[in-house]
Amino acid sequence: MTVFRDAQGVPHVRATDHLALAREQGRVTARDRGWQIEVARWRAEGRLAEKVGADGVEWDRFVRRARLADTAQKACAALGDEDRAFVDAYVDGVNEAAAGHGPLPAERAALDARFGSVTPHEPWPAWIPLGIMLANHALFSMFPRLLWNEHVRLTLGEDAIDLFSSAETASSGSNGWALHGSRTASGRPLLAGDPHRMIELPGVYQQVRLACDEFDVLGFAFPGVPGVQHFGHTGTAAWGITNAIAHHVEVFRERLADDGRSALGPDGWAPVSRHTETIRVRGGADVDVDVVETERGPLVLDGISVRFPARVASDVGFSCLLALLRARTAADVVDALRGWADPVNRVLTADADGTVLSLDAGLVVTRSSADRRLPHDGWSPAARPAPWNRLADPTHVTDVAVDANERPTDPERDLGRAYVAPYRARRIRELLDAGGAFGPADMAAIHGDTLVGSADELLGWARRADALSPPAAALRDRLLAWDRHMDAGSADAGVFAAWRTEVAVLLSAHPALAPLHAPHGRGVLLDPWLGVGPRVADGLPRLLGAAAIGIDGVAVASEALERVASAGDASGLASPVDQTWGDRHRLQPVPTLLGFPGPVVDPVPLSGDTDCVRCTASVPGVSDVSWRGSVARWVWDLDDRRRSRWGVPFGASGDSTSPHATDQLGTWLAAETVEIVTDWDLLEEESPRE
Repeated sequence: MTVFRDAQGVPHVRATDHLALAREQGRVTARDRGWQIEVARWRAEGRLAEKVGADGVEWDRFVRRARLADTAQKACAALGDEDRAFVDAYVDGVNEAAAGHGPLPAERAALDARFGSVTPHEPWPAWIPLGIMLANHALFSMFPRLLWNEHVRLTLGEDAIDLFSSAETASSGSNGWALHGSRTASGRPLLAGDPHRMIELPGVYQQVRLACDEFDVLGFAFPGVPGVQHFGHTGTAAWGITNAIAHHVEVFRERLADDGRSALGPDGWAPVSRHTETIRVRGGADVDVDVVETERGPLVLDGISVRFPARVASDVGFSCLLALLRARTAADVVDALRGWADPVNRVLTADADGTVLSLDAGLVVTRSSADRRLPHDGWSPAARPAPWNRLADPTHVTDVAVDANERPTDPERDLGRAYVAPYRARRIRELLDAGGAFGPADMAAIHGDTLVGSADELLGWARRADALSPPAAALRDRLLAWDRHMDAGSADAGVFAAWRTEVAVLLSAHPALAPLHAPHGRGVLLDPWLGVGPRVADGLPRLLGAAAIGIDGVAVASEALERVASAGDASGLASPVDQTWGDRHRLQPVPTLLGFPGPVVDPVPLSGDTDCVRCTASVPGVSDVSWRGSVARWVWDLDDRRRSRWGVPFGASGDSTSPHATDQLGTWLAAETVEIVTDWDLLEEESPRE
């Protein structure tokens, strides 16, 4: 077994067979991302507080109540022999590297110094990779959105839910596009895109190449999970995914008996599974958690149960991992993903023979659109298990295909309700339609596009503003003449952001929305999804038009113009008319654990925004800094894989002392990628292994 490195420090792993390769991938990941995957392991187990103290209690409580570890263990036990051996080999590699004689991670040392005691290494059990995969997606579904809808129903009434129906959820996102060979310079397909998630440091995706006698695959992996899951290129076949925004996780209101031993279901009272688990809290008192599961699913909150497909099926999708590595055609990718479980993804795949396919993958229940709006009563007929939906057959792409979380035009692929507004999808199509024959390097112009799609709709309210003071009228005219690009150096974009912030602040404080500020009672873990400010920020144009509940959109837009014109924006910085967008919009990545050493980056100015193809999301009215957006960029060339390109926000290493901890930041800031080196003779051999 041998590990090679390219100029960015990306591991290219070579072994004789797939089991030796999985073991070496585990070793490399433990060396490159040891602290990150150890914390991911604690999170998957629901033992974060046991290691880091009281800050981990809320997450642990959720994991215990949602039965994530138990689900991962059952899914691991259900794996076929070959898939289980593959996972076991990866775990063996992690354990071998973690038990070696490398230096103690600075983060671990700081953690132990804080508590004055040592955190011993514990070998990973076999199910941990499945638990990490499950924990990465536990809050990636629509169930927090359904809880928001329930909060709106209880405070403003059910009719008000639609005011927020097109708002983007805090975890959704991604761009993906495919070009048939008729649209490329080579005559063979191109795939490209970028996933949008929290911008973590070190990054949520790990660039890797896995080669053995059977296959040679490059792509992105979740640290702690074997194989290449979401974005990969096998040499003759490639694939990439976006979130389908499907209603695949169901939520139920539960009514428990006074003794807590039974719950009311559609057929009457039925026993529940109930036990108590203890969360050990380092440096603090233990916390007991009641773990309750009804016939619908585990109670993740008091009175609320959730039916997770992964738990129903005892399947996290790991049967796909080897099959994807072995794929040689687009049809092979489709076959491999028939075993995908959670979350539901849209997939674009292509092969060197010229086939391009678009499809959905995952387990999703059969529900009408009306039944995807709110939690169901656990005692209603709707609480009976719904069958899995038969997903539409793959569609052949003969021109271009774009996926950007928008509502699909094919009703058979309409699997959700709260889709993202179509701005990004529309803009990508415009850019593709404006071009000629594309090559891999041409994708940078699309990845980096900064046109903000929601600006025209929002500025329509500024256009209607009248009776303004001369400074506010001049500001309005300046905004209307702006080119709508959120470039870091643009002063006009900065003024737009200042005005948009004031609109969001005024709407959040509007008496018509005041009831939403009542405590949601769902716990701090769900604040990012249930906070009024983020939800208002996501739905500004629709809320400005909510005259039915007493909002005068023209008055709000006008007052916001007056505030900015008088240098009274909410940022506390210098006059907003003097700020560029980059003065306000800066990178703020989320570290593995707050308060611990690790790789750091300066709060550099950013181009792009939430509704731009170049996604660097912000929350107007709350903060213009960005902690969510593009966490990888990829371009797969099916004519010659050597012309494929990739990049991540920071680097290949999670070690703050490594030259590869943040060496890709400059490329990412420019929305560019680098060509992938695949020639073994051009890579540097790190360490041969017997």
